[in-house]
Amino acid sequence: MDASLKSPLADVSAPAERVTPMMAQYLEIKTANPDSLLFYRMGDFYELFFEDAERASRTLGIVLTKRGKHQGEDIKMCGVPVERAEEYLHKLIAAGHRVAVCEQLEDPAEAKKRGGKSVVRRDVTRLVTPGTLTEDALLDARRENVLAALARLRGSEPDGAVYALAFADISTGSFRVLETDARRLAADLARIEPAELLVADQLYDDPDLRELWRSLPAVTPLPKESFDGAGAERRLSGFFEVATLDAFGSFSRPELVAAAAVVAYVERTQLGHRPPLVPPVREAGADIMVIDAATRVNLEILRTTTGERTGSLIASIDRTATSAGARLLGRRLAEPLTAPALIDRRLDAVAHLVENAELRARLRGHLAGAPDLSRALTRIVLGRAGPRDLAAIGRGLKEGTEVARLIRIAASPEELEMAAAALAAVDDALPALLGSALADELPAYRRDGGFVRTGFDADLDATRALRDESRRVVAALERRYVEETGVRTLKIRHNAVLGYFVEVSAANADRLREPPFASIFVHRQTMAGAMRFTSVELGELEARIASAGERSLALEQAIFDRLAAEVTNAGMSIRTAAEALAAIDVAAGLATLAIEQNYVRPEIDGGLAFAIDGGRHPVVEQALRRDGGPFVANDCNLSPPEREKAGRIWLVTGPNMAGKSTFLRQNALIAILAQAGSFVPARAARLGVVDRLFSRVGAADDLARGRSTFMVEMVETAAILNQATERSLVILDEIGRGTATFDGLSIAWASLEHLHETNRCRGLFATHFHELTALSQRCRRLVNATVKVKEWEGEVIFLHEVVPGAADRSYGIQVAKLAGLPAPVVERAKAVLAELESTERSAPTRRILDDLPLFAALSRPAPAPAKADPAAEAVKTALAEIDPDEMTPREALEALYRLKAAARGG
Repeated sequence: MDASLKSPLADVSAPAERVTPMMAQYLEIKTANPDSLLFYRMGDFYELFFEDAERASRTLGIVLTKRGKHQGEDIKMCGVPVERAEEYLHKLIAAGHRVAVCEQLEDPAEAKKRGGKSVVRRDVTRLVTPGTLTEDALLDARRENVLAALARLRGSEPDGAVYALAFADISTGSFRVLETDARRLAADLARIEPAELLVADQLYDDPDLRELWRSLPAVTPLPKESFDGAGAERRLSGFFEVATLDAFGSFSRPELVAAAAVVAYVERTQLGHRPPLVPPVREAGADIMVIDAATRVNLEILRTTTGERTGSLIASIDRTATSAGARLLGRRLAEPLTAPALIDRRLDAVAHLVENAELRARLRGHLAGAPDLSRALTRIVLGRAGPRDLAAIGRGLKEGTEVARLIRIAASPEELEMAAAALAAVDDALPALLGSALADELPAYRRDGGFVRTGFDADLDATRALRDESRRVVAALERRYVEETGVRTLKIRHNAVLGYFVEVSAANADRLREPPFASIFVHRQTMAGAMRFTSVELGELEARIASAGERSLALEQAIFDRLAAEVTNAGMSIRTAAEALAAIDVAAGLATLAIEQNYVRPEIDGGLAFAIDGGRHPVVEQALRRDGGPFVANDCNLSPPEREKAGRIWLVTGPNMAGKSTFLRQNALIAILAQAGSFVPARAARLGVVDRLFSRVGAADDLARGRSTFMVEMVETAAILNQATERSLVILDEIGRGTATFDGLSIAWASLEHLHETNRCRGLFATHFHELTALSQRCRRLVNATVKVKEWEGEVIFLHEVVPGAADRSYGIQVAKLAGLPAPVVERAKAVLAELESTERSAPTRRILDDLPLFAALSRPAPAPAKADPAAEAVKTALAEIDPDEMTPREALEALYRLKAAARGG
């Protein structure tokens, strides 16, 4: 570490007289949280000191200042206002920092009572990490924020390790576990997209996993004790307050260890607060389409290659009305199903809402008014909620009741009926209570008060009357005293010295000093021409007025706590209702999309079919429509040919800019949409479920890992060839273009053969190596397809239509011209191309091709046709006349003798 950044914690044992009480407190708390930036509360600011201040000032772009000295050196510091803390926390967490929030636990006035040098009691109330965020200001409302833990159990074989992932979103309470292996670990992590991954120290230091850790936004190594298998079940049982986990299902040992690590970390970071996590649900990996990280990037499912949501698949199809619905839609796109029955259940719900326009419109109207129930619930349980969170629960449950009613009267399919049942199970008393308790206009924070509706609590109403109407109350008491004493000049006044007092003229003073009023009024002060009194009632009134503000706020806080407790007690039913609303929202949104974009319901089965009639790219089509241009739809049939047990591979040729990559991607995206439970952009679609989806499209390097563009291409291609099955869908674009021509051609050729013969998968293979089209003569399930173009007066026109056949050229020079290459360069390129085409290949090159059996069929001239053989012609004629299905055994034997005679020329 740079000497200038030396931590002050090394000096914590310095003599006490050299450390101020405040700094001693800071150092003690910082020592307990060495891996976090310490937000140290001082009045209206969170202050950071020493190395924390330097790191924070750089990240946040705020001024670094000084405050006194420590151990003879300036104390570097910076600070952020408490009111804007969430904004700065967001920046720090996004930059990869962890933050320990240290609050003042007492009023400074209380600290002064202990002595002039006493320090306000402070302690860390929360650790903020990327995976443990709950505040709306720190979260993307339409995206999950996942905390995951990875456990590994070594097997007897070198590659026999068993991995388990536990992953939770504490902002919503979801909690899932799954078992995986080394081959699909990266794909599972890419699907889950953890904001923070917890691993044991030993696993973190594993050199084989180092590259995987670098691909993740935040990896937190923990001591091996955090992944203690012996106490895992006990820790989980304690967290969920059950005697045994049997009621939650059966879990493997690695799954229990990973789940316990998540729970332990949550308890540590939330410091005594238990977020409302649901019991862990075991996920069956076989029920989900496997999509590796490279494929997700290439297909831009949830975000584009630049990391933005705009331009991605989800941005194009998301018509959800709620943030919870958007999160569920994202999860479904990230993990499409592979069980046809479950897919059809989702499609039934979408189809029902497509056919029932009025129901769809009314549901979406109510959903638009439904807040984020699950995240509001979490903040309430953790004590971080405001009045608006309570109101959100009440409003959401109320809308849910109406949504359930609409679904039930419409005789809806299973998916919607189950959701309606979950909504109807919520007790109506809770939303009614919240509606009667909370005002129409609510402050953001409970500390501001004023959120309880007038009329809900009589004591609070009376206290508020004193606070807000003190003049009226005092005037009423004054009128009563005038009437009782008969002194018309009696006044109740107030000053800073005496507070409230009764004042009468000197002429009327004796009346108040004589019975019966002498027992009511007590003399306070004699003035020139006037006398001042007080009374027990006035004194009590003054005390009530003085404390009315504090008391009304305290009463509101008590009411808030009571309401929060009611919500917490109903947490499970609220969570279930939130999930139900999200599912209904997704179905209604996809139905809206289907109507708006003319999508159709796909047919899904367990076979190997892949027949798309008039398929369209869901993202590109909408972009073209916004610009007023049409999208050219194309068919794609990768279904097995007759009597074959494996799907087709289309070899797609054609020029750049013609739409090959769009065609490849659109078919992969249609498979994802269909298996996620959505209608698809096509005239018709019949799909056998895809177990794994692979896409190698585009070019990118990975310099951080020392990989060139070609190396990245080969790594991704290797993963496909090693893992694809006959149920997989493989999308490959321009394999081999990153190296020398013959090297690349050879690699592409061998890869295509391997996909056809070994993987036996359904696939689309786009290439500029036109020589590959010859493979269709040897590979029965390989089909040549090309993208049509038209030349007109030296210009190329892209028709974007995919048709059977093969391209004979790539039109690269025309594309280069369109791209704006200087005219002299284009003309020179044409001349060079003409020369190359006229001389074809050089003799050395032809000898190389002739020596490669792989290319022998392409490079050698076709043999001269042989002279006709009369005997062979006679045999062919005889065979053509035979119908084996109509022959008796004797007739077949006689025909065989005739064929032998014909072959001898007899």
